[in-house]
Amino acid sequence: MDVDEESGLTKAVWSDADFERMGWHDVTVHGVYVQRTEDVLPRLLFDLDYVVRWVHPVPPETYFSFWVAPSTLVFEEVWDLEGDLDFKGLGVDLELDALHRLTPEDDRPPWHGVPLWHMEGRSFDLRFRASGFRQYIRQPPRHSRRLSLTHAERGGPSFAETAYA
Repeated sequence: MDVDEESGLTKAVWSDADFERMGWHDVTVHGVYVQRTEDVLPRLLFDLDYVVRWVHPVPPETYFSFWVAPSTLVFEEVWDLEGDLDFKGLGVDLELDALHRLTPEDDRPPWHGVPLWHMEGRSFDLRFRASGFRQYIRQPPRHSRRLSLTHAERGGPSFAETAYA
């Protein structure tokens, strides 16, 4: 994939190696899936509207606009998943405030050095250990006045692990 100059997107597949260059503030979560695998540990998948870039308003506009893309965020080898979900479903989206990568304070073998991930957002708070992640940008970013795309714009829910070309 070439750089999408309008949106500023530089690649369509990201990983935990890119963590410091990424941000998940105000990212809408459309779905969560705990996927059992043939390995011992499951995978944790999120269907997101990833905010690629915030666009400052140009007068006479007074509100930000956004470059948003449907994405799948996949955490590998997940364990110790815990948290709270306080979602009432009354027209409120699950929305991320931040994703943190923390260093666990314990030395539990054989997982020493594996990060603790903390996802906090409106109506939920999750903590889990995972060996890493990949994020797949499934469609080219769209310029939008909203932080999330409609069902039709994003092609419905998806946990596809394919990036657009």
